[in-house]
Amino acid sequence: MTASYDLWMEALSLFPGGVNSPVRASLKPYPFYVERAEGAYLYTVDGKKYMDFVLGYGPLILGHRDRRVLEKVIDQVERGWLYGTPTPVEVELARKILGHMYPGGKIRFVNSGTEATLTAVRLARGYTGRKYIVKFDGCYHGSNDYLLVSSGSAVEHYGIPASKGVIDEVARYTIVAEFNSVESVERIMERYGDDVAGVIVEPVMGNLGVIPGRREFIEYLRKITREYGSLLIFDEVITGFRLGLSGASGYYNVKPDLVTLGKIIGGGFPVGAIAGRADVMDELSPKGKVFNAGTFNAHPVTMAAGLATLEILEQGELSYADRAAEEVSKAIRDELGDMGINYALNRAASMFQVFLGVERVENASMARKSNGELHGKLQRALLEKGVFIAPSRLEAIFTSTKHTGEELEKAVEAFTTAVRELGE
Repeated sequence: MTASYDLWMEALSLFPGGVNSPVRASLKPYPFYVERAEGAYLYTVDGKKYMDFVLGYGPLILGHRDRRVLEKVIDQVERGWLYGTPTPVEVELARKILGHMYPGGKIRFVNSGTEATLTAVRLARGYTGRKYIVKFDGCYHGSNDYLLVSSGSAVEHYGIPASKGVIDEVARYTIVAEFNSVESVERIMERYGDDVAGVIVEPVMGNLGVIPGRREFIEYLRKITREYGSLLIFDEVITGFRLGLSGASGYYNVKPDLVTLGKIIGGGFPVGAIAGRADVMDELSPKGKVFNAGTFNAHPVTMAAGLATLEILEQGELSYADRAAEEVSKAIRDELGDMGINYALNRAASMFQVFLGVERVENASMARKSNGELHGKLQRALLEKGVFIAPSRLEAIFTSTKHTGEELEKAVEAFTTAVRELGE
């Protein structure tokens, strides 16, 4: 047996399900364990090397162990890694994020995407004095009780708990709509609009594959929330700085009231943030009466890594990741186009996903109808060729600035060959 197998057997006795986040158990028959990483590659305890298109599920836009980020992290660690007081670097990073994402706004750093969305919902309710939140089927906003709800047998209904432990009394104040459907939102707002505190949406879904919001749909969300005095919340924990330096606001030319961020703004370290209108953000404690606090908020090491990452992206390297996604996507399309297999390939900047067995994917129900078994065959074929993508078609495939040159050529060849094998 392998070293990964031995670790897996021990992990099963130590952690629920053998892992500390469920998706890590998705690789079958057991996950591989990583010893180190560099650039575009993961190196396992079994002596294998994989080109990485998971990238920590999104945050590693610069690939693994970028030397420029590493130097900033080491510098900060040598000066201390927790003070319990404000630091200059958090001011620098805040200035940079707001300058790109929300000029004139304010920001609060927290420790995860889940904490960011939880706080955004609490803030929307506190600011408006209303109870209801509208979310969309298939959009994932972390594991907080407010948003860990599903649509049940139909959308446009009170949310039902998506996990044991989420009580009905909490879930019933979240209403689930259909993504990319103006009509669905319109019906909900006509009935509940005066009591809706906020509408939260991933402008580009990143946790049900990759599903971009249609421009007219995103524009409508801005219009309808203004009409009813509700807050529009863009969840950009995944897409923030992947869709461009100005995020979904620039991508769609639509400015929300609040934005939740994570992943990239910490350079691969744990982080979350809420940014938005100054008058709304000022409702947070200590100035306002909506409570948020955290010992590790604006952790100095995370702030240093995030600042270094954004400074690099400002130099134009983001285009390398976008080009890699474009090239690999083209290779997949070219190969599938000659095979007679129905597919939909959705891409937004440096993230994409191919849905096999369907011709179009614009919402969650369409994505779920795609062929998971066929996608699993593709994932295993790629793994055999030294390429690691998420083992579910309901995740995203990410590229980084390190997927260039020879690495990009190898990736295109691996994807082309793996797709070809689907027809065998």
